[in-house]
Amino acid sequence: MNLSNGWFQNFNFQDSDLKEADFSNSDLTRANLTRANLSGADLIGANLYAANLSGADLIGANLISADLYAANLINANLSHANLSHANLSHANLSHAYLTGAYLNHANPKGADLKGANLGYASLGYADLRDASLGYANLIGADLTGADLTGADLTGAKYSEATVFPYNFDPVKAGMIKI
Repeated sequence: MNLSNGWFQNFNFQDSDLKEADFSNSDLTRANLTRANLSGADLIGANLYAANLSGADLIGANLISADLYAANLINANLSHANLSHANLSHANLSHAYLTGAYLNHANPKGADLKGANLGYASLGYADLRDASLGYANLIGADLTGADLTGADLTGAKYSEATVFPYNFDPVKAGMIKI
């Protein structure tokens, strides 16, 4: 389904089957995509400002350079999604599934990632300043070069396989080794 370059501000796509849809460069500002199936969808450069994607299935979705500023992604499944260079600033990703997701150079500054599953996710050079990662799963995650200034990592889980930025002390940050 080709919906690229479309204008869908405030549209209601709740519970819709949009699997593998092409929304590249579309404007989905404040769209309701609650529980929508967007697995494998192409959302490159899409504007999802303040969109509601709670409980949405975004497995393997392509969100390169998408704008998800202040988006609601509570309990969304973004496993293996490509979010490189995406703006996730102030987004709510609490309890979201981001296992194996690619977030290199993403901007989740000030985002709520409490209890999120970031196991084996790639967060290289991500801007995680002031992000809330309390009780998140970071087992096997790659945080090479990530900016964790002011991030809350209290109770977040990590393992020997987790890669941290140079001189970062997970124990001092209140993290729990599994």
